Amino acid sequence: MKLETSSSLLARAPGSGARRLGPRRGGGSSMGPRPPGRRVMGTPRRFSRCLSWKRILCIFFLPFILSGFAPRVKDKEGLIYANAQLQPARMFNWSHLTPLTLKDRSVGLQTASRVGSKPYFTLGGHKFLIFGGSIHYFRVPREYWRDRLLKLKACGFNTLTTYVPWNLHEPERDKFDFSENLDLEAFVLMAAEIGLWVILRPGPYICSEIDLGGLPSWLLQDPEMKLRTTYKGFVEAVDTYFDHLISRVVPLQYHKGGPIIAVQVENEYGSFAMDKDYMPYVRKALLERGIVELLVTSDDAENLQKGYLEGVLATINMNTFEKSAFEQLSQLQRNKPIMVMEYWVGWFDTWGGKHMVNNAEDVEETVSKFITSEISFNVYMFHGGTNFGFMNGATYFGIHRAVVTSYDYDALLTESGDYTKKYFKLRRLFRSVLAMPLPPLPKLTPKAKYPSVKPSLYLPLWDVLQYLNEPVISNRPVNMENLPINSGNGQSFGFVLYETSICSGGSLCATVQDTAQVFLNEISIGLLDDHTENLNIPEIMECQLLRILVENRGRVNFSWKIQDQRKGLTGSVAINDVPLNGFAIYSLEMTMSFFERLRSATWRPVPKRYLGPAFYLGTLNVDSSPKDTFLSLLTWNSGFAFVNGRNLGRYSIIGPQKTLYLPGAWLRPEDNEIILFEKKKSGSYIRTTNEPML
Repeated sequence: MKLETSSSLLARAPGSGARRLGPRRGGGSSMGPRPPGRRVMGTPRRFSRCLSWKRILCIFFLPFILSGFAPRVKDKEGLIYANAQLQPARMFNWSHLTPLTLKDRSVGLQTASRVGSKPYFTLGGHKFLIFGGSIHYFRVPREYWRDRLLKLKACGFNTLTTYVPWNLHEPERDKFDFSENLDLEAFVLMAAEIGLWVILRPGPYICSEIDLGGLPSWLLQDPEMKLRTTYKGFVEAVDTYFDHLISRVVPLQYHKGGPIIAVQVENEYGSFAMDKDYMPYVRKALLERGIVELLVTSDDAENLQKGYLEGVLATINMNTFEKSAFEQLSQLQRNKPIMVMEYWVGWFDTWGGKHMVNNAEDVEETVSKFITSEISFNVYMFHGGTNFGFMNGATYFGIHRAVVTSYDYDALLTESGDYTKKYFKLRRLFRSVLAMPLPPLPKLTPKAKYPSVKPSLYLPLWDVLQYLNEPVISNRPVNMENLPINSGNGQSFGFVLYETSICSGGSLCATVQDTAQVFLNEISIGLLDDHTENLNIPEIMECQLLRILVENRGRVNFSWKIQDQRKGLTGSVAINDVPLNGFAIYSLEMTMSFFERLRSATWRPVPKRYLGPAFYLGTLNVDSSPKDTFLSLLTWNSGFAFVNGRNLGRYSIIGPQKTLYLPGAWLRPEDNEIILFEKKKSGSYIRTTNEPML
């Protein structure tokens, strides 16, 4: 797809090629013969100073009469927007309504309505339409936050929305992390500095195609846990988290001089709706901790009623302009403005599925309809970013499908922050309706193609075990979340290796989540997954080591299935119905400290071909000014890539994703360490490219 460059865009005339929202064409009265009168020195005839009562009535009623002759606007299906009115070009001017210019913070984001007008938002007492775009700080390298936010502002948006992932901020009970790439406060303040308002979506559940919908996996240690309910164990955990999180959020609110104008209560609870007392609890938890800005909920049309909370503004999620959905929302809460909290301009991909795209012209048309109909909206996603590491979630509709590493989402900016056709179309649209000029376009982030890397050293997984922490010794298998590690918080992500000795073959039965490779000593004998629990083990002459390597491919992030997302071996293991005992369980979380220990290992030269899980080491050479690039691993099968200890995420031969994004900000001048953890077989080269391959 050929994209319009920033230079060509700037060279175009302001309205060129864009759909402009102009004055309505209406019927006007044709003037009859001019009545006799006197003109002096060619000056135009003036109105009489004496207006009769008939003339006064005509002047008063003329606007109402003429409005009836104006054409009504129809969409492709011929549906008429309710009361839609095309406004004059340059109709919005929010230059005085930015976090830096609006000094009086006594009146925040509110809803208003008056006779003869649609309900609307006000900010600081001024009529306000939300042009929102989603960027998740935890999916974007911190070094690129400013670039992405500047591009949001330059496109014409006035508001940033972001989720807050509990599982990343509290990886262990009472151990909070708001540093580096998780510095929420710095991200929000940077948005304010750039001139963007913020709608915060703190959960506790966020969906977002992230592992367990953003809920920490240690919650699953409780066998009775009922997530997203008022179950005592869940509420106590949320209270502790909110005590810490909301204390950071309160000073960032509009009334405190910050940019946060609204806060969302939970997320799409209507599609879950397991506990009628839960949403009131979350609302109260936010208010009691000092949230004073407008509260909102967010649901799709089908679940609006079930997610509605009295006293909280309901917003709606959709992928196109749906008149019936807006009518449903207006019936649910009368005299309230409409907001689309998530307008899905694209969609996420799952491994083994198709690459999902959405037509740019359709996106432009839908957003144009929102503006014409005075509907506030949030583009989900403006910039999707990347599921770095193990953070990706999964779907389950009869089969478990992991979300891919790229969260490109076919958004307005690509995964690496480049402009798209959608970006330029919406920028032209916004420029046609905004009274103030848009900021200049930020430059593109430079990309590079570097020399190929041929790994020269490798370590079979079995050689690595000595560099791991001591294994957990257990009579029976223990699932990942319940391993007695990480100060009693279990293991959240990665792999688990289970070992036990067997002295006979037969029918192996094991329940695994999500996928498992089964070995006798170091020889692969088959695979297990959530639909395959049985495997035949050949007869053996002497006792051997049965090894089961289980991968957590991402916990389901949506639907009731979140209650059942414990990973690893989740039940007993038996051969011919005889349970196996005496397991050594190794945790492979693959943290940066683990790779530091591997530097002292004795690596072997890479053979021509190796079958089985192993680590492969190579060096990526770059110049003195590292640039963004993409790793191409087409000759490899499935695994994870680590650069200078940072986990870039999962790769897989099954697609649709074919390259891994490597931010230049994470590279060092000259030599950079690349380690692949390949699950199945050795490949040849690790290549780079200056653009993703789809």
